Amino acid sequence: MRKRFHGLKRLKLRQSWNKYNLYNLSRAEPPRQSDRTFFQQKWSAKALTRAYHGETVREKQWTRMFRRTIRSVVPMDHKGLARFDGSEQALGRGSGLEPPPDKKPKPFPRTPYLNMTYAPIERRLDTAIWRALFSSSTRQARQFVVHGYVKVNGKKMIYPGYQLNPGDMFQVEPDRVLFATGAPKDRAERRAGRKLRAKTLNDKKSSADDDSPAEPQTPDKTPKQTLQSLLAQAKGLLANPTTSLTAKRKQDLRAFQRTVKRTLSRPDSLATSSLDSQLSEITARMAPPPPATPATSSSAPDVPNLSTPALQAEAATLSPDQLKTLRAALQEARENPIDASKPYATPWRPREWMSAFAFVPRYLEVHQKVCSAVYIRHPVARPGLAEIPTPYGGEVNGLAHNWYLRRR
Repeated sequence: MRKRFHGLKRLKLRQSWNKYNLYNLSRAEPPRQSDRTFFQQKWSAKALTRAYHGETVREKQWTRMFRRTIRSVVPMDHKGLARFDGSEQALGRGSGLEPPPDKKPKPFPRTPYLNMTYAPIERRLDTAIWRALFSSSTRQARQFVVHGYVKVNGKKMIYPGYQLNPGDMFQVEPDRVLFATGAPKDRAERRAGRKLRAKTLNDKKSSADDDSPAEPQTPDKTPKQTLQSLLAQAKGLLANPTTSLTAKRKQDLRAFQRTVKRTLSRPDSLATSSLDSQLSEITARMAPPPPATPATSSSAPDVPNLSTPALQAEAATLSPDQLKTLRAALQEARENPIDASKPYATPWRPREWMSAFAFVPRYLEVHQKVCSAVYIRHPVARPGLAEIPTPYGGEVNGLAHNWYLRRR
């Protein structure tokens, strides 16, 4: 990353949740234009807007992406169109007839077309991930894509510049989203994580050392012997009169016998592990269901199950309101537990300074629980609103648009 990415002297706004970027947003002012030529105004506007929109995209690539046409919509008054045919526009022309002020139609607000200059950037996969609040910056979203944590329409996508089409669904690994949008660990939590990783590594080494001398003592069966033993088990299950088998289970066992006989004739056609798992599954289906244990009348149905009898007895003495609070706390602890192995602070809490950037554009439909979103349609301009979020006004974006019109 280049130095002075969030400079405090020379302001350049970025697509990031960084606190310095938020500070720069709060004190940003329109660039001065009085003492500059038109060329200088366009160049400075281009530099400012490009620092925010698609900063990771090379200028040559963006010049190819730029389109002089802008998508927009105009809302129509369906009631007025059904009532009038247009002849009322000439009513009273030249006679001074005007409708009263309270009945004059309200004019539509102006459409900010030039705020849509960087609409092609919003189709990029990394920008859409940041707009959907799945990362704290477009650079982090780009890293997620390159490292293989993002899927588009169910398939892994490793190209950050992939152009989304209307209806495309993209999904990010939930652990990566929790890391990107969650608060970082403090010093004590980082130390606990290091201790846990060291303990896990030592346990793995000790278990590997304990298992190493026992390995040569277990004789390995040949594939043929394994298949013959599986066939004998299936025959024993069918021949045992005490086993009550349904017709479906008998058909499954006979089909299993045929598969084993075919495999014995061609040992390389099927792995013995798959046959073993198939037989165990058939045997598990034959097992009768465990008897249901009657509920004891001593424990109240509203009291949650706790780890020790002492805690259970103490919870039985609580009032209904206290029990409700206890159940809510236990539910929250199960859904958001303390886990030192995670790379973010637990229990999970949002990242600091996130609220100022927590909004989703109209052209995205986001499902935060599964960390997926749908690119519904291309962004458009409408009266009084441009669907591209930008910190700059129409004048600055218009100058940048004129710059790229000249460069085409």
